[in-house]
Amino acid sequence: MSKKIVIVSGGELEEGFVLSVLEKMDADYVIGVDRGMEFLYHHDIMPDYIVGDFDSVEGKVADYYRNDTNVPIREFHPVKDASDTEIAIRLAMTLGCRELVILGATGGRIDHLWANVQSLTVPFHAGIDARILDRQNRIRLIGRDTILKKSEAYGPYFSVFPLGQEIYGFNITGAKYPLKNHRLTPYDSLCVSNQFAEDEVEISFLSGFVILMETRDKL
Repeated sequence: MSKKIVIVSGGELEEGFVLSVLEKMDADYVIGVDRGMEFLYHHDIMPDYIVGDFDSVEGKVADYYRNDTNVPIREFHPVKDASDTEIAIRLAMTLGCRELVILGATGGRIDHLWANVQSLTVPFHAGIDARILDRQNRIRLIGRDTILKKSEAYGPYFSVFPLGQEIYGFNITGAKYPLKNHRLTPYDSLCVSNQFAEDEVEISFLSGFVILMETRDKL
């Protein structure tokens, strides 16, 4: 049985938005990651698993989970070979995840954000629908033939970036700024802030995968 899992990480967590996602998604498992577990603690939401090195968690919160609950804890030394969020992603995969939403992966330090975006590669290669979500952004990886529907868009804008490699034969149709047989490079900003011109946008390329960011302005 495929499972829906939410990771609550330690970045920016807008209270109303996060609570609404947790309620609507009705996840099979909720994984708290470092400061994300504090958010869950203060909102009386019991995680199913906890992951992290506890280097940024209130002592009373860590003690509560260690001593007063039966929540499985995956505690790691701060000196390790993967970020806490990546470790949580790999845990979600072992739990049979087929749909994964990561909250608290944005805001704050840019190096943490970029590590989280790169970590999406792990579930993508396993065929898992994984995405980073906040009130303004939905970030995911897509393969070489993808249809975007205006009715399902997260916002009016979408941007596409390669993740390290050059992308050949890159095409966008149905958009305000179409492209045909383009070479998409990791060092230009050509594909930032495109928009729908038709009800569907098709993104295609010869091989590899790209980052898709669907965005909207802050209200």
